[in-house]
Amino acid sequence: MGFFGNQLSNVVEWQEYRDDIIFWKWCNDEIKKGSRLIIRPGQDAIFMYNGKTEGVFRDEGSFDIESDIMPFLSSLKGFKFGFNSGIRAEVLFINTKEFTIKWGTKNAINIPAPQLNLPGGLPIRSFGTFSCKVSDYQALIDKVAGIKQQYTVEDIKERVLAVLDQLLMKWIAKEGRDMFNLQANAYDISKGIKEDLDMELCKIGIAITEFNISSFSYPEEVQKMQNRAASQSMVGDMGRYQQISMMDSMARNDSGGNMATNMAGMQMGMMMGQQMANQMAANMNGMQQGNQTQQGSGMAPRFCPNCGTPTNGANFCGNCGQRLV
Repeated sequence: MGFFGNQLSNVVEWQEYRDDIIFWKWCNDEIKKGSRLIIRPGQDAIFMYNGKTEGVFRDEGSFDIESDIMPFLSSLKGFKFGFNSGIRAEVLFINTKEFTIKWGTKNAINIPAPQLNLPGGLPIRSFGTFSCKVSDYQALIDKVAGIKQQYTVEDIKERVLAVLDQLLMKWIAKEGRDMFNLQANAYDISKGIKEDLDMELCKIGIAITEFNISSFSYPEEVQKMQNRAASQSMVGDMGRYQQISMMDSMARNDSGGNMATNMAGMQMGMMMGQQMANQMAANMNGMQQGNQTQQGSGMAPRFCPNCGTPTNGANFCGNCGQRLV
């Protein structure tokens, strides 16, 4: 075996393993008298005889096979080790931890998008992660372990990717979702795919405990259209959009960076000056309207219409002598 060291016939153990191996089968020639079973943390050991499951052992530790294991085996309880005899049995070691696996679409999948009038559909890519663990030992033995020496995460990944494109198409197209805002529906899409994948992999004793979609990606042309539309909606109208585009273009030019800053400052100064002029005009209009009202009622205006000096109720302006009443 390339992944594991040589196993002694009197020590039944999975001595070393990679993190991506789901199960490994110990199948030396025979188990002899005095052999011991060693179960390490994160492992379960399954005894098999003539292809039949004899017992499952989950407690970690070192056990004498003759005294600690044999009495619990279904059809081997009465087996007695002779002087040179042994039993030809297999021990399947299961990795009990949960595995997290990255996935991604190998090729873009074409999702129907009638609003775009594309014959082949809208090409979309996606990637994320899913988690799984062994859930049914007997199904795993019947479907996989009976013919394999070991089973790895890569084997699970290949099985998932074989059906993932169809599941993505099914759950993206479900209920007429917005093709340009799939990320908003990522949770519902992930939930549906998880349920379908779990039903598919439970056939081989594997449970899908989680499925996540990290991102959807569109063709470059579609992404540019989305960015342009988002910018225009933020600005509000095309005139302001063009102004901001011009300022952005000037700011990106290293030689024009100071000029862009100066122009922005000039525009701010002009806007402030215009506001001050408007305020002064409003004040003058208010003064004139007040004077006209007071003159029409036979009372002296509050300000001299000739020089603008406060009248304080006098009939003549104290500054220029203008008659007020």
